[in-house]
Amino acid sequence: MAASSSASSLPSTDVGFAARLGAIRARMTAAAKAAGRDPAAITLTAVSKTQPDEAIDAALTAGLRVFGENRVQEAQGRWTDRRASLQKRGLPDLELRLIGPLQSNKAEDAVALFDVIETLDRPKLIGALASASQKTGRSPRLLVQVNTGEEEQKAGVAPRDADALIAAARAEGLIVEGLMAIPPAAEEPILHFALLARIAERNGLKVLSMGMSADYEAAIRLGATHVRVGSALFGERNPAFAPSRG
Repeated sequence: MAASSSASSLPSTDVGFAARLGAIRARMTAAAKAAGRDPAAITLTAVSKTQPDEAIDAALTAGLRVFGENRVQEAQGRWTDRRASLQKRGLPDLELRLIGPLQSNKAEDAVALFDVIETLDRPKLIGALASASQKTGRSPRLLVQVNTGEEEQKAGVAPRDADALIAAARAEGLIVEGLMAIPPAAEEPILHFALLARIAERNGLKVLSMGMSADYEAAIRLGATHVRVGSALFGERNPAFAPSRG
């Protein structure tokens, strides 16, 4: 996990953010130790979608470098210049993770921007990503999104079809390093985290992106290597800051 700066070194407007970040890191550490795990093996992904510039800059000032975005176009506008600025100043680079559904016609843009795409969920997208990787010369690491609750309104491959999708992606030369899931809101998340861990184990996958603001401690106990935290870190999103869909 990236180290954060102390609150005293941050601008006064960022002290609240630093306090929330510190509390989250403390809870992550406690959950990891309770499970007999190394806290350093768990990455905090800051879910920056729809956040205003001042919130993103507070996160960068605090030392965060791993961010999750839902939409390709929004992420391009937010991170292209910031990444260039960090590189120019010799600061640690970003790791950008796509955590929202990916349309096949945006695969090339996603491959060009993101370091990790967490939402591979169908055979058609395998071909689009393989083609985009060949064209751009970039090969983002991939996670297969599993719809553990088999919810009709939610993206993700059904658990029974996950092994086949993983094998198909590997056959195309794609780098599949793990799994991602979003459990049903009304169900006990531990059961879904355990299911995701079983699928990962039988496919030899080491990365598990699971757990959000309300349940990241439980996810850590069940083996999460990445937790995606938005509202607990940035505060509830203001709809006024949400960009148009694109």
